[in-house]
Amino acid sequence: MPIHPMFANALQFAFEKATAEGRLTVVALILVSLLSWTVIASKTLQLARASQASKRFLAAYRASRDPLELQRSGAVFEGAPAYEVYAAAVGELKHHLAIAAATPGGGRRISPSAFESIRVTVEEAAIGEAQRLEKGMIVLSTAVSGGPFIGLLGTVWGVMDTFAGIARVNSASLTAMAPGVAGALIATVVGLLVAIPAMFAHNFMVTRIRLFTQELDGFAIRFVTQVEQHYVAGGEISPSRS
Repeated sequence: MPIHPMFANALQFAFEKATAEGRLTVVALILVSLLSWTVIASKTLQLARASQASKRFLAAYRASRDPLELQRSGAVFEGAPAYEVYAAAVGELKHHLAIAAATPGGGRRISPSAFESIRVTVEEAAIGEAQRLEKGMIVLSTAVSGGPFIGLLGTVWGVMDTFAGIARVNSASLTAMAPGVAGALIATVVGLLVAIPAMFAHNFMVTRIRLFTQELDGFAIRFVTQVEQHYVAGGEISPSRS
């Protein structure tokens, strides 16, 4: 969206009249803005891919009865957080199944202690995926909370410098004050321009990440319950298992 010429001229005039400290503040805010927009773009793409992949994975998993059925089919759902948890848990489950098969009289049932190991693997993988989803969000929260304060610091500094200059020349006319005040206010304007988009993006993404986290918790409970029923000694025997 193009900037209105009048607004652009006002920003240019204010930046030219700003003090060196004010200009430094504006440059710092622009760098924060570029970083926050980079995070917004990358996280939007990540969450969109994760949402589509998760829908396909969970639909396929719910259609299966055996926890290993989906893995045997060779289906891959890259980008789905729940699938990454599933892949880690299946690797651990197959490891313990191999140990049980190699044990005399072990059969295809794992011990309760092995099941606890799988449960821990599921929990660790879910935590890891949640942290991966939240990666970079600190940049947006910093832009939201810090942008206006950095801008306010530049404005206060500029106003202080303007009044000090007026006191030195002993002239309190509006013509003498206006350029300095305008130069001081640009820092606050830029700070708000940094914080407002970051605030909307942050709130939207936090909501989406919370939904993914709840989804991971639900999948983890479903998976460990099915593993206990199908593969833990004393659990329910699955008729679909060979």
